[in-house]
Amino acid sequence: MAARKRILFVINPISGGRRKNAFKKQVLAALDLEKFDPTFQQTTHANHARELALDAIQEKYDAVIAVGGDGTINEIGSALVGSNVPLGIVPEGSGNGLALYLGIPMNEAAAIRRINKFETVDVDCGEINKHKFFNIAGLGFDASVSESFANDTIRGPLGYLKSIINVLSKYKPKVYKLVIDGQEYERQAFMISVANSPQYGNNAYIAPHASINDGILDVCIVHKFPLYILPMMVFHLFNRSTDQSDYVEIIPGKHIQIQTDDSNIVHIDGEPLELSNELEITIQSKSLQVIC
Repeated sequence: MAARKRILFVINPISGGRRKNAFKKQVLAALDLEKFDPTFQQTTHANHARELALDAIQEKYDAVIAVGGDGTINEIGSALVGSNVPLGIVPEGSGNGLALYLGIPMNEAAAIRRINKFETVDVDCGEINKHKFFNIAGLGFDASVSESFANDTIRGPLGYLKSIINVLSKYKPKVYKLVIDGQEYERQAFMISVANSPQYGNNAYIAPHASINDGILDVCIVHKFPLYILPMMVFHLFNRSTDQSDYVEIIPGKHIQIQTDDSNIVHIDGEPLELSNELEITIQSKSLQVIC
């Protein structure tokens, strides 16, 4: 009889605003324990998920499962890139953009049962000033929203909506200089999203035709628009038709440089980070295995 695969569940206890006290019991009920030997760890601080994933590589685990949102997935995925240890996902975040794109069930038990098949796909990894991302990185309005959301006590979609309203009332577009695969652009933009997958989460699609394993990033430039257009912009997001908006420009590329007049708040898979005024973005093709 083959040895059971050792898999580590890394649990973010605060992601998505949902308690996870019964998660271990759920795993023991849904996971095929004849095939898998599960271990459980909870994160306690920023970057803890990444530290646990790095330890799991050294300890010869067969997979690391992110129990959280896109931020938790990012920490673990960043550690696993280039290794032969796959990433699994049990979606427990506010948006769950990557999991939705990959077709991973939002139901906890169903997502755990999906792991039993242990089927993997190779996905691309973006890098922005050496910080890895797997879903979307961005600057401008959406980065400001991520910063506001990170500092709020209300989690989940309601907290995200509150952050959007707060930032929208005072946000002003900026001028960006871009070089995409050698071609120069200058744009006054409301925001710029660099998409490896099509959606932020909650089925809000900023780059409807992006693919997570085509070796290309979609640079989505949302131009300055009058406020009365906002309902239509929201419609495009949830109708998978942002590419049809007169205020959205999508340019594919592999090597992207973005320059502004001052430092940038950037979101990396939804987590805010302050970076310099010069951003260099590249892609590593099919560098991470994901169980899906």
